[in-house]
Amino acid sequence: MRDDIFSKRRNGNLVFFSLLISLTVGSIIITQYDVLKGFTSIYKAIIWGGGNFYPDAKSMRILPEVLPKLQETVLMAIAATTVAAFFALFLSLAGSKTTRLNRIFGIVSRGIASLFRNIPLVAWAMVLMLAFSQSPLTGYFALFFYSLGFLTRAFMETLEEVGNNSIEGLQATGAGYFHIIFQAVLPSSLPQMISWLLYNIEHNIRDATLVGILTGTGIGFSFDLYYKRFDYHAASLVVILIVITVIFIEFVSNNIRRVIL
Repeated sequence: MRDDIFSKRRNGNLVFFSLLISLTVGSIIITQYDVLKGFTSIYKAIIWGGGNFYPDAKSMRILPEVLPKLQETVLMAIAATTVAAFFALFLSLAGSKTTRLNRIFGIVSRGIASLFRNIPLVAWAMVLMLAFSQSPLTGYFALFFYSLGFLTRAFMETLEEVGNNSIEGLQATGAGYFHIIFQAVLPSSLPQMISWLLYNIEHNIRDATLVGILTGTGIGFSFDLYYKRFDYHAASLVVILIVITVIFIEFVSNNIRRVIL
């Protein structure tokens, strides 16, 4: 019996890796990708980057111009995420099996979360550009809608992890729906919700750079502008500032998580 289980598992793994290898080889053949050239070009790219993609003294003069753009990108990501979290909280309460009022509200909330979460952020930005053109509002709404779907789903799962003992105890005392929410459900799930919110802020600050390239706003637009002008020293300075900002936000976020969890 035990040998049969291991044999089935081994055969399943063999089939999986065979399909994966076949798919990889087929993709290489169809796209005519030169694997050897791809690997050898990595060395050339490193050499080129070391000789061209670094900030010099001249590029440092653009700091007063770039820093406000970086600030705009960070604040837009934070604003979009926090506002989305506010609406996601209500949708998750309506959709979670632990707290939903009825089945219809649960289906609608889960449908909204699934729809918004599965549309890529880039797709949101491209669709919204048809309505708002290239503007900060386009980037804000793209981050907002994607965050709404992601956080609603994350909050729902967090609410469903709440133990039933405290809820059943309050129900036994005759507590109403809102008393149960504010006295049992939210106190238990709030730390994890804050952790999801901080994670989404980190994620959105990275994505806001890409959205800025599409919408012509923020630090993403600055990078796109300098890169297309072949001013690689200025473009590299923008990249370094983005990396430093993301690392700093992640450091702060991890320390907050360590305190609340």
